[in-house]
Amino acid sequence: MSAFVSRFILGGDGPTVAVKDSIDIEGFPTRAGSAALEESAPAAAHADVVQSLLDAGWRIVGKASMHELAYGMTGINQWAGTPVNPQDASLIPGGSSSGSATAVGGGEADGALGSDTGGSIRVPAACCGVIGFKPTFGRVSRRGAWPRESSLDCVGPFAREMAVLNRLMAAIAPGFDEAAAGVPMAGARIGVLAQNQMQRPGSDPRGLTPDSASDFGQQIATPVREALAAALAASGWHTQTVELAGMQAAFEAGLTIINRETWNAFGNLTKRGQLGADVERRLLLAATTTDAQLLQAEQVRERFTAAVDRALAQVDALALPTLPTLPPSLAEVDAGASVIATSALVRPFNLSGHPALSIPIPVPGSALKAGLQLVGRKGDDERLCALGLHLQQVLRHAASPNNL
Repeated sequence: MSAFVSRFILGGDGPTVAVKDSIDIEGFPTRAGSAALEESAPAAAHADVVQSLLDAGWRIVGKASMHELAYGMTGINQWAGTPVNPQDASLIPGGSSSGSATAVGGGEADGALGSDTGGSIRVPAACCGVIGFKPTFGRVSRRGAWPRESSLDCVGPFAREMAVLNRLMAAIAPGFDEAAAGVPMAGARIGVLAQNQMQRPGSDPRGLTPDSASDFGQQIATPVREALAAALAASGWHTQTVELAGMQAAFEAGLTIINRETWNAFGNLTKRGQLGADVERRLLLAATTTDAQLLQAEQVRERFTAAVDRALAQVDALALPTLPTLPPSLAEVDAGASVIATSALVRPFNLSGHPALSIPIPVPGSALKAGLQLVGRKGDDERLCALGLHLQQVLRHAASPNNL
């Protein structure tokens, strides 16, 4: 299945870019991967980021597929079709920006735009073996993106090369210093999250929250842990273990807030028989989110944001896996396997608003690549991209035949 819901050419003769179908392009309907929006009128104007791409000479090559209403982590879409994971066709492409990641990973575009409310750029980037970046919240305009109101969502880029990702950021983020981001940052202090804080939640029959605190008890899978350790060793960075309290609470709070905000945006589409069963079920459950739960989640947001700021005070970035495991297979998900853990390590940083970058890293003994996530200080997006550039270069050098 194609990464695109529609193919067309728009813009200059620069690098090619795909745009997620939750971002308005004038003259084209924004359907957000949903039959419920199939009859939507064409957008009356470009989203700010689309206009910025065109002004910078990028060549838009189509609207990319996505998990329905950007409300899911697998990328599976029975109505629009599920894009094929370029790493392994049997695995989920990840969501919600599945088409954006597969278009880049499959070589159908040099770069892509997606959106990230609870990991929706970083998760598919890690699944598909490409780079994905969630900028600092508010750094990139969301005008013309869906949902219209969000305290979590960020528009951001995908690419195979950090140089291309930096160029995309320079186009869509006012004031982004591409020159600074283009200097590989070799001498860095990196805080590696303590293993006991990189645990992942267990399954929930509702697919919304862990059943209890004890469900956060499974550790990072061995192949991912080994890949992270090898990549950090190759980086040459000075690493130190960092404690970051509140990951579980931040994960749960992020779910609470996304549930309320997604219900506010799309609740009117329920009970029409047009939504996929999974999205319909989760939206109706999201409708039960109480004001008291939302208030508690906002209190967690304040505490966790401060905790991340403290953890970053003595280091240039935090490092942890993007996903706690390698991507599950389509068959496993179809058989009912829980995917709640997919966002366990990414969702907390939507809550806090810090920039986060997922870089593909080799997995020892496997043809697959995992994702290494770097989290930086708010507004320090250029430093994070410079770190990503260095890591990509050293890993590529290490994999060169002359160095094997």
